[in-house]
Amino acid sequence: EFYSSLAGIMLLEVFLVLGIVIIYYLLSKKKEETLAFKEGWWGKGQKPDTEEDTTIRPFKVETTEEELSDLFRRLDQARFTEPLENSCFHYGINSVYLRKVVSYWKKQFNWKKQVEVLNKYPQFKTKIQGIDIHFVHIKPPRLPEGRSAKPLLMVHGWPGSFYEFYKIIPLLTDPASHGLSDEHIFEVICPSIPGYGFSEAPHKKDFNSVSAASVFCELMLRLGFNEFYTQGGDWGWLICTNLAQIAPNHVKGLHLNLASVTNMGFIHLLSILLGRYLPGLFGFQDEDVRRMFPFLKKGLYRILLESGYAHIQATKPDTVGCGLNDSPVGLAAYILEKFSTWTDLEFRNLEDGGLERKFNLDDLLTNIMIYWVSGSIVSSMRFYKENLQKGIGTQKHERLTVQVPTGIASFPNEVMHTPQAWAQKKYTNIVSFHFMPRGGHFAALEEPELLAEDILQFVGKVEKEQLWRKK
Repeated sequence: EFYSSLAGIMLLEVFLVLGIVIIYYLLSKKKEETLAFKEGWWGKGQKPDTEEDTTIRPFKVETTEEELSDLFRRLDQARFTEPLENSCFHYGINSVYLRKVVSYWKKQFNWKKQVEVLNKYPQFKTKIQGIDIHFVHIKPPRLPEGRSAKPLLMVHGWPGSFYEFYKIIPLLTDPASHGLSDEHIFEVICPSIPGYGFSEAPHKKDFNSVSAASVFCELMLRLGFNEFYTQGGDWGWLICTNLAQIAPNHVKGLHLNLASVTNMGFIHLLSILLGRYLPGLFGFQDEDVRRMFPFLKKGLYRILLESGYAHIQATKPDTVGCGLNDSPVGLAAYILEKFSTWTDLEFRNLEDGGLERKFNLDDLLTNIMIYWVSGSIVSSMRFYKENLQKGIGTQKHERLTVQVPTGIASFPNEVMHTPQAWAQKKYTNIVSFHFMPRGGHFAALEEPELLAEDILQFVGKVEKEQLWRKK
C-alpha cells in the first residue's frame, strides 16, 4: 500500500515536472518569436555625444584619372602563371582565360560608360549607426491612376554588389513595359551591405547579419516605409531573414532565391540517409531527390570542394584580402571563379569557365570595378568571420523561426539545394515555393525575368489574401 502510494506520488511529481518543462518551453518559445534589434555604433573611435546626422544625401559614382591610370599600370604589370594542361576551371580560374579578360579590361572595357550606367538610377548615402550607408532608390516611371508603388528592399551578397539588380529593377518598377503584369508595381531600394561597394565599412568588430538587418530596418523606416517587402539571395538571404525576425510587423513578405537551414535536426539527418528511398516520408518531391542525391556527391563533396574560400574568409580574411586589394588581376581571378562555378558547376569543365554564356564581360567587370574603386574586398570578406566565427547553429537567429509570409525561388544550379520540407521548419509560413526551370546563384543578374515573375506572383498571393495581416 505504502509503496504503491509512494510510486503514485513519484509518478505525479514526474508528470508535474514534465508539465512545468512543457509549459516553460511553450511560454519561452512564444516570447522568443522576434529577434532583438541590434543597436550598434560602427564609426571610428569613441561614439560622439552629438545626435546622428540623419540627412539623406545624393550620391554619384565618380572616379579620377589618377585612379584609372593606377589601375592600368597594375594591369600592365600583371604576372600570370601557366595553367596545367586540360585543367579548365578545376583548379580555380584558368589563367589562359584570365589573360583574355585582362586584355579586354585594358583595351575594350569602357569604365566611364559603365559609370554612366551605374548613375542612371538615383543613388544616396545616409549615416546609420555611425557609418555611411549607400543605396539605390528607384521609383516607378509611371503609376496608373489611384495606384501606389510597393516598397521592396533588395539585398545582394558576396562577391556581388548592388549592380546585380540593375537588370531586374526595370521589370519591377515598370512591369507593363516589359510584358509583365502591372498588378503590382514596386519602388525598389537596393543598399550596399556595410563594407561592400560604396557603403562605409564598419570600424569595429562583430558587425554581423543581424547588425546589417538592423541598419537596413532603420534605413527603410527613415525613408518613410512602415510596411515593405524584402528580397535576397546569398548574404541577402540571411540579412532579409533576420530583418523579418526583427521587424515582422514591418515586413509584409520575404522573398528568397536561396534558403539555407543551419539548424539541422534529427529528422533532417534521417532524410539525408533515407530520403532517396522514402521521399514521401520526408516530404521530398522528385525534383528534390534529383537535386540532392547521391548526397555524398551532391552534398558533402560539393560543400568540401566549393567552400574553401568561406573557411579562409571566416578565419583570416585580412591576410588573403591584402593581396586582392593590391592586385586588380588577383581580385578579378578570385571573383570570376565564383561567377563561373556558382552559375553552373559544369562550367568547371570549360577553359573559359562558361562565364560569357550567362553574363557579358562588361557586367562582370563592372561588379569587379565596384570592389576595386571602393577598396572594399577585405571588409566584404570580413563579413564571413563576423557571421561564422562563433560556429554554425550557435546564434539566436538560427534557432528562431520566421513567421512572415515567405516565397522561395529554388534555382537548379544553386550550389546547395534546400527542399521545401527543410525550409518549412525555419520559414513556417511559406506561401510559394517554386523549382525554377534554369539559373544559378546570381539569379537577379543571370535570369532577371524569371526572378521578377516569381517575386510578382508571390507578392500577388500575399496581397490578395492579405497574408501579412494574419501573422
